[in-house]
Amino acid sequence: MGPIAFVISLPIRAYRTVFSPWVGFNCRYQPTCSAYAMEALEKHGAFKGSYLAARRIGRCHPFGKSGYDPVPDNDKKQPPC
Repeated sequence: MGPIAFVISLPIRAYRTVFSPWVGFNCRYQPTCSAYAMEALEKHGAFKGSYLAARRIGRCHPFGKSGYDPVPDNDKKQPPC
């Protein structure tokens, strides 16, 4: 995780430590939105990871879907061997 992604992850870490135990486990998706955001930042960096996390939070509402929704794989192509 780069330095910008680390700074962006600080509020997420604070939420998971302080507020998440009080709110309870009512997330519609698996993994939870905060775990998804952390994984997206680790896999994709600050900008694309933030975009993916914001898009996921936008889908998390009473009329949305639910279930297993993993972070997409990094779509960078590997050089041929």
